Amino acid sequence: MEQLNQMELQNLRHLIGSHQTMNCKLNDYANQCQDQQIKQMFQQAAASAQQTAQNLMGLL
Repeated sequence: MEQLNQMELQNLRHLIGSHQTMNCKLNDYANQCQDQQIKQMFQQAAASAQQTAQNLMGLL
């Protein structure tokens, strides 16, 4: 893969940070849920956000 320029690197860092924030918030929402279906939905979305952040980190 070609070298990342400064703007691409900043964009990747921003995307990674956003997905990590989503992961934390979605896990918090899941922990507050009483309804198991909604809790599971939040947990799956959190796992997806975490996986995306890890995939993006792989580009660095």
